[in-house]
Amino acid sequence: MPIKTLYETKATATGGRDGRATSSDGELDVALTSPKALGGPGGSGTNPEQLFAAGYAACFLSALKYQANLKKIDVSDDASIKATVGIGPGDGEGFALEVALEISLPGLQRDVAEALVQKAHTVCPYSNATRGNIDVTLSIA
Repeated sequence: MPIKTLYETKATATGGRDGRATSSDGELDVALTSPKALGGPGGSGTNPEQLFAAGYAACFLSALKYQANLKKIDVSDDASIKATVGIGPGDGEGFALEVALEISLPGLQRDVAEALVQKAHTVCPYSNATRGNIDVTLSIA
């Protein structure tokens, strides 16, 4: 489905899981290190799963706040999304991901929070990109 691009960015990875990732504008510049659980050395670098978790959490919270704004619902500054990304062997060759999003919306009634979460899940670009490809579990804390 073609889109009308409003923003685009570029990032380059070198060295794979044990290298570096940088954005074209220089704002992102991180060392990459494979976690010990995947046979790597671990250490102070980040990894693709952490970057994906951070991106999905931020994007989902933005989508949720967008929907709340449309409905004139105040979302606390303490609202947060905790994304857990798991990686492991897939059904065939290769690896697969799974995601769990834990949504915290202090001060909102449960039914209001649930409706916002469901609407955010329909508009969040990460949710749309992963839908039907990986398991995504949503829970409200």
